Amino acid sequence: MLADAAATMATQATAEALSRLLQEHREGWMPGPLQAGDVRMHIEFRQVSPWLRPPLRIRRAQDVSMEAFNGQRHARPGFGVPLATLSARNEASPLSRLEPHSGIFRNLTAWIEPDARQWDAPPRLVLADPLKLDAVAIGSHRFQLASDTSAAYAWAMQVSKLERLGLWGLLGGTGIGRRAGLYLLEDYDPHKRPLVMIHGLGSNPLIWAQLSNALWGAEDLRARFQIWQAVYQTDTPLLAARLHVHDYLDDAWRLLDPRGDAKARAGAVLVGHSFGGVISRLLCVESGDALWNAAFLVPPDSLDASVEDLDVVKRIFSFHPYPGVARAVFLAAPHRGIPSAAKLLGRLARDLVGRRTMEVHALRRIALSNPTAIRPEMLDVFQQGWINSITTLQSDHPVRRAAESLLPPREIPYHTIAGVQPGHRDQTDGAVPLDSALIPGAASSLVLESGHGIYENPLAVEEVLRILRD
Repeated sequence: MLADAAATMATQATAEALSRLLQEHREGWMPGPLQAGDVRMHIEFRQVSPWLRPPLRIRRAQDVSMEAFNGQRHARPGFGVPLATLSARNEASPLSRLEPHSGIFRNLTAWIEPDARQWDAPPRLVLADPLKLDAVAIGSHRFQLASDTSAAYAWAMQVSKLERLGLWGLLGGTGIGRRAGLYLLEDYDPHKRPLVMIHGLGSNPLIWAQLSNALWGAEDLRARFQIWQAVYQTDTPLLAARLHVHDYLDDAWRLLDPRGDAKARAGAVLVGHSFGGVISRLLCVESGDALWNAAFLVPPDSLDASVEDLDVVKRIFSFHPYPGVARAVFLAAPHRGIPSAAKLLGRLARDLVGRRTMEVHALRRIALSNPTAIRPEMLDVFQQGWINSITTLQSDHPVRRAAESLLPPREIPYHTIAGVQPGHRDQTDGAVPLDSALIPGAASSLVLESGHGIYENPLAVEEVLRILRD
């Protein structure tokens, strides 16, 4: 009891000291001596992520708003004061390609202890990762560290520009494209399974706030999974978008596991929303000749095309399940297309952004050089470059119809989560019809009363957590 009371007093003292320090020293936290006003400390980093590079920005976790998580904070009491920290990316490192553009965020815990090596030295303010250093010994007692797994991500979301850039990316803005890639939201662990989150059209990875927060708050899942998030230019045609995400995964593995023997390579789970759900499904399937035959009348080697263009087009239309994917979850995904995609928004998007991507240029050149090799219903589309993410979701699009029949093999179980808005004559979430979001062979299917933003529905989040525990 006396030891617990002393630990409580020590934590209170740390909180008071931090409050004073943060009033005068909000940025630029580094290991070493620190003086703010009449407070002198020696800062020590202990078991801190190597991805988190000083100088750091620091806030007390309790001061970070949980608005992004609808007020849901995951924290545990204990010794020390939980902190949210941010740092810039390490642009000099090849791994910076896997670091969020808004910076690195990590949750730390702080406490004050005397300098054991020099009795008259300033006290040490220790900053440690409570997920790596679970407890601290004081004398003969061990105290579990306090922790907060929500604050740092909530703060990072406040400074991110992705929400604005995602929508403009659908209408031709290039900002989201400059950030395209795969990003790790935590230290890479070669033993933990990647949970790869893929957003939808006009969207961005911030939509996964509720799911990410819930997963980090669940100790059993946090121990088994690491969160990776894809960012891609969402005006890109469906098959090209699938190829881009495939290449982002390849790039990440080349950096993280060049020998190809990490346990993390097996057992990856894909979670995709809307267009991202269709991309996720296509990352799990064997294309065979179905997609090629839906667009072309001759085999690839019969085309008059450059080696580069032919390679691009073959990679678009012919592919295998991505190695290591063990499960997939599709949220409000239009697997059978969207009837409204052929209407005004589809025509508008076609005129705005239909001729930009490398893959579209390759298709145009091949179609112009080989008009008799292209199926008649696709010839004008390819030659004019009238193809993008929205047009490839049209229900009557021949290649989309062929892709609809491609389902993951038995060894990759998949799950569907769909929404239905009440009061609608048709069963739809406001964007995707229910019969497009539900596909045969699913290991489980859940239909919720929800709009298209089903990723924010607590029941959908709980269902994903249930699936991950399966």
